[in-house]
Amino acid sequence: MNADIIDRKFTNTLARGLAVLRVFRASDSGLTHAQIAERTGLPKPTVSRLTYTLCELGYLSHGGRNDRFRLGPSAIAFGSVTSVAIDFLDLASDAMQQLADDTGTLTLVAVRDEAKMMLVRTWRPKHASTLWLEPGHRIPVLGSSSGRAVVASLGEERFEQLTPDADMRQFRSEGYTQLIGQGFAYALEGTRFNSAINAVSVPYFAEEFGEPVAFSAGATPAELSEARIQTEVGPALRDVVRALERRTGRTPALSRRD
Repeated sequence: MNADIIDRKFTNTLARGLAVLRVFRASDSGLTHAQIAERTGLPKPTVSRLTYTLCELGYLSHGGRNDRFRLGPSAIAFGSVTSVAIDFLDLASDAMQQLADDTGTLTLVAVRDEAKMMLVRTWRPKHASTLWLEPGHRIPVLGSSSGRAVVASLGEERFEQLTPDADMRQFRSEGYTQLIGQGFAYALEGTRFNSAINAVSVPYFAEEFGEPVAFSAGATPAELSEARIQTEVGPALRDVVRALERRTGRTPALSRRD
């Protein structure tokens, strides 16, 4: 989202402060002003003012001069409350770990964050080497299986809020066809945002967010061919999500699209 949206109800300062908090990743051992500025695209003087305020409020911590910024107790407490509220992640955890082990793929849940998909939980196979992406990592909606699964099952109003271009509309239409025909979605070779990753995704309607999230499984193309997606991993992932829907009493995401 543009950091300077012209909207009387939109507070740019708040948006910029939240943008600072969003750049922190699980693997970060703190971030410098320069790193925060690079990740947010904000000027360093603006970052300096924002980090000072966030530290004063407890959302960031800073040990002193030349020390790095880390998420503070207020941010951690907020995250803890959020994780408790999103109980479907814990309900799906055992099945997603089992799927990762059985298929040798990295399994994950991703949520839409504007034009990106943000990973919120990952499960790595215990006895296989595969790609590794951490919670907090963001990938494009366009060109990813998780993005395709989500936009294909978004309602019209929410989809239009993305101001989609022709490529995004085609991407969504193809995903809808895949979900109707197979119950899972994936990006075809030559259309993926990263040619080093093959993945398949199934949408799940999360009441907590008011829109679908994506359950996904991925690996390198050598480990996860399109044939495996169609005959093995895709159907298995679909079964995991269908079982979760029955357990939580949710209807399939695609049926809520209209």
